[in-house]
Amino acid sequence: MAQQGRNLVVYDLGTVEYEDGLVLQSAFALARRGRLKRDVLLLLEHSPVLTLGRGAEPEDIKVSREELERHGVGVFQTDRGGNVTYHGPGQIVGYPIIDLAPDRCDVRRYVRGLEDTMIGALAEFGVKAGRIEGWTGVWVGEKGKDARKIGAIGLHLSRWVTTHGFALNLTTDLSHFDFIVPCGIREAGVTSVERELGRAPSMEAMKEALARNLAKRLGANQHRGRIDQRTVSVVVLRPAGEGFEVLLLKRHPHRGGFWQPITGTVERGEKPRACAMRELREESGFQGEVEPLGYVHSFLFGEPRAERTPRIFQETAFWTLVDGRDEVRLDAREHITSEWVPIAEAVERVPFAGLKAVIRRAARRAAGGATVESRESRVESRRSALDAAIDGRESRVESRESGADRPGLAADLRRQGHH
Repeated sequence: MAQQGRNLVVYDLGTVEYEDGLVLQSAFALARRGRLKRDVLLLLEHSPVLTLGRGAEPEDIKVSREELERHGVGVFQTDRGGNVTYHGPGQIVGYPIIDLAPDRCDVRRYVRGLEDTMIGALAEFGVKAGRIEGWTGVWVGEKGKDARKIGAIGLHLSRWVTTHGFALNLTTDLSHFDFIVPCGIREAGVTSVERELGRAPSMEAMKEALARNLAKRLGANQHRGRIDQRTVSVVVLRPAGEGFEVLLLKRHPHRGGFWQPITGTVERGEKPRACAMRELREESGFQGEVEPLGYVHSFLFGEPRAERTPRIFQETAFWTLVDGRDEVRLDAREHITSEWVPIAEAVERVPFAGLKAVIRRAARRAAGGATVESRESRVESRRSALDAAIDGRESRVESRESGADRPGLAADLRRQGHH
């Protein structure tokens, strides 16, 4: 029975770029220390990335930065505890934003609760997992050569409000763990639900099990969070030499004053693809079909405030290829100018992680699956394995509640909104 007064709001966010995930956590933690009276669980997937905790050592990454870039894997330093770990498609990341005060001010108890959450969820699908003394996280097998890590934990606490959390391997590409010494433990391997069972339950089913088990261990009533707004982005490309150029639009200063591809809000009753074609016509004057990139990502919108629940937007990405000879006809109410720029420059100009990812995906799609070298703006080599991992994973997000922003420049920009 959940205790009276403690509530857990669960957001199923689909894909979230790692930088946007940091912003989400920061905004919800600020609100939780303020007027937000409910604890929060953010469930999501990240694009391929290595994250370095406070205990990480340089030798924990076994390959060069150039090798990681060739595989599309980013690297980020974080404020969580622990060593180095990998996040990517097929792995469920859980960020509980929980106020442990006044009755749960015990870090060990909280860590055990997260371990029990994963152990309980795995048991529902027939995976026998547990703890190994001296090693944080959730394991299959016994300490020694047989031990295989299936769930990782890394935490940060500020005034007893938690951020970061856990990561459970469902259908994760385990080969990417070969780039690192996972969590600094050299004597053990990694595994996934798919590897252990030869199959895996759906992402939605495992997320529901994780949320249910965490709520149980917190003694909390579970509620579904909500997405506040559905949006689209459209990357318009044209051939340029051996590669492509991207159409970027510059917003009015009172709307942020930054560069972006075409974006827009999905109207009530409108399908994302229809919205993308409408925005293409209204914001550039181009007519024609748009193609989905198989990429739906969530992010926070607006300035972080302690007195309100952050607002979450979910965006579906599209692309189209034009010959570029027709004049761009701007909507003067939103944009002041436009420019065709190389891929590398476009990625540098746009201020938000999700839009950078959309441009890279569109460039790969236009090049027929080839990687666009970000620094040289030209097509180089095939990456079909990575494309299979990041394309075609259109996450269904059914959650909703309310956005924040990354610190510094991006916070000032998002304050005006990019849609």
